[in-house]
Formats: sequence, structure tokens, C-alpha cells
Amino acid sequence: MRITTRNARFQLLTTLGTNRTKRGRAGEFLVQGVRPITLAVEHGWPVRTLLHEDGRRLSAWAQDVLRATGAESIAMAPDLLAELAEKEPGATELVAVVAMPADDLDRIGVGGDFLGVVFDRPTQPGNVGAVVRSADAFGAHGLVVTGHAADPYDPKAVRASTGSLFALPVVRAASHREVTAWLAAHRDAGRPVTVVATDEDGDAAPGDVDLTGPVLLAVGNETAGLSKGWREAADVTVAIPMAGSASSLNASNAASIVLYEAHRQRLARD
Repeated sequence: MRITTRNARFQLLTTLGTNRTKRGRAGEFLVQGVRPITLAVEHGWPVRTLLHEDGRRLSAWAQDVLRATGAESIAMAPDLLAELAEKEPGATELVAVVAMPADDLDRIGVGGDFLGVVFDRPTQPGNVGAVVRSADAFGAHGLVVTGHAADPYDPKAVRASTGSLFALPVVRAASHREVTAWLAAHRDAGRPVTVVATDEDGDAAPGDVDLTGPVLLAVGNETAGLSKGWREAADVTVAIPMAGSASSLNASNAASIVLYEAHRQRLARD
């Protein structure tokens, strides 16, 4: 199949990158880049369509992806592919259309070494992707995005995750209530998860709290911090010691620091 004009199919593909509502209805999102597409394939995500530049000889990698996925292949006019990818013409070899998984909290496994993250009402897709990347890097088992929040499947979030979105379960929940009910079920089953919240007025530094047991780290909105519901759900609240004139850190930076401390403690324990 070829797309050489801004026809109905091209318009539909464009909405996957620009319109959250239509992206959600389609249950699909756009992915570009060698590492993200490779990880999507390696982790078994359903790749429905692969878009490539019409007339361009595909690399061995791109040919392998086409063979491995068996996805629909569409050759697209170079200017249209560049527009879809938001890149200069010739800068993008493949754009994949990938199916979204269900927002099921049970996709996140909770064991004795559980380390999870809640990102409460983030407003910036790039921050969501950055937290996904850090959570993956420091051994977390999943991320939950709660409340009215930026979309983890927004192109900015997908790019910022640098492929970690496909290695780490990421689940959206309408509010803290669904997550705390899920936690209560695990606690009733003998898995004592501790909710550790980050706040500039926290009671202790991350290094002073035992993060080696099952932990769910709660990180708040970039401007308003954690919601009342998550503040009440927290078992302990930590503050990151700082010097200088800054009163707080970017939410993704704060999450990274506490995740690193949890990872450090666990390595020291083992």
C-alpha cells in the first residue's frame, strides 16, 4: 500500500500523534526510532502497521522488523512521513503503529522485592516518559499514572522513555482509589507494600528510610504536588535534601533520585 496524498488514512494516522481522544478510541499509538521499535518487537507488543519512505531502500534492521512483525506495510511519500514523524525529510526510516495494552493493574507483578511508582496527575508528557525511563533503569516493576494526567502514549512521552515504555508495565488509573484498593488486596494476601511519598516537607531523607521491602513510590504533580488522597495513603513521606536557592526539583528528577536510592539499598542488601 502507498500513501502519497493527505488522504483519509493519512489524516487518521496523524490523529494518533495529535489527538488523545482518537488515539484512545483506536487503541493505537505511534512509535519511531530504532531502539523503541526494536524493544516493542522484543517485548511482544502488537505492531499493526509499519510506515516507511516510498522509494527508499530499507536497512537490514527495517527489513528484519517487517519480517518479524508481519505487520501491514505502507510506503509513504517522504514529505508525509516526515510530517507524521515531526522530523526532517529522510531522518526517519520507520514509524510503527502499535496497539495499546489494557489499563489493568494486575499487569504489574507484586512480589517480595516489589518497587513500583505512582505518578499523580502529571501535566507534561515528557516527564511521564522520563519517569518511565528511570523506573526501568533502577529496577522498578511498574508505573501507574493516576488522575487527570498527561498520556503515556503521547509521542513526547514515548520518545522520552527511549523504549522503556515497552519493557515496563505502565497503567493508567482514574484516581488513587483504584490503586489503593489494588494495594489493599495485595496486603491482605500477605504482601506488605509501603507507600513512600515525596514532598518538600517530608519527614525524612530517602537514605534514612528502609526502601528494601515492597515499596510503592508516589510522586506528585509538577506544580501542585501529591493529591490529598495520596498524602493520606502514604505510610512515610520523604524530602530530598538540597542546597542552594532551589526549593524543589522537577518531578521526574525527584523520582529518579528516590528510585536510585531504593536501587542502591537493594544492591547493598544483596
